[in-house]
Amino acid sequence: MIKTALVTGASSGIGEAIARQLIGDGYRVYAAARRLERMAELAGHGARLLSLDVTDDASMVAAVEAISAESGRLDVLVNNAGYGSFGSLEETPLDEGRRQFEVNVFGLARLTQLALPMMRAQQSGTVVNITSVGGKMYEPLGGWYHASKFAVEGMSDCLRMEVEPLGIRVIIVEPGAIKTEWSGIARDHVLKVSGAGPYADLAQRYARMMTAVEHSTMVSPPQVVAAAVGRALKARRPRTRYVVGGGAPIILGLRRMLSDRLFDGFMRLLVRSMS
Repeated sequence: MIKTALVTGASSGIGEAIARQLIGDGYRVYAAARRLERMAELAGHGARLLSLDVTDDASMVAAVEAISAESGRLDVLVNNAGYGSFGSLEETPLDEGRRQFEVNVFGLARLTQLALPMMRAQQSGTVVNITSVGGKMYEPLGGWYHASKFAVEGMSDCLRMEVEPLGIRVIIVEPGAIKTEWSGIARDHVLKVSGAGPYADLAQRYARMMTAVEHSTMVSPPQVVAAAVGRALKARRPRTRYVVGGGAPIILGLRRMLSDRLFDGFMRLLVRSMS
């Protein structure tokens, strides 16, 4: 039996790498994103392409219905679609905060709702939620982004306990600094929102730090995340969380060891030293 996987945000970066990994591992892969033209190469490797916008309920319903009609099953859902909205809490419009949650939290939750009936019918399946080290730590100017990732962490833990008796697994993957479009989008956001106001100095420092990290040896390729997903899906008893790439174990280790005040100081020092 060929297993079926749906990967969101598959037009670039981590999502594309995961789709490639799962194709190589023998899955029938449905690669989903808003930009179909960006996934032409994946199609050449055997992926089935789906137009999917996680802020559009109709497109999510249509995607899951297409998989059900064509494959009759769904073994793996990889919730990867997301972005980073950065800027001071004071200056970020609430509409932007809502959009951050629509993409990073509500889209993930809705697609999971749609996928679970097929998995329940099979009495098997795995939901893989790509969160971030940002779901366990924090930094200035990242209030909406970190809030969304903290939310996905908590939601994933609750979901795991709900669906485990039904034969469904939930796995959280927490990447660190990964070489994707994410950092450029986040940098543009922070400068657009806070680059010229009362938080300008911090925003400009933070943007420079993002650039420095992006070009440092600390950044990992997206394939390290894809490989972790592949290992987790092959494991008889996978871990609940996989911390991978880009200094992630170090950052989360420091967060566990340091008090809030000491971690605040560490983050301030990091921004100053890398900007």
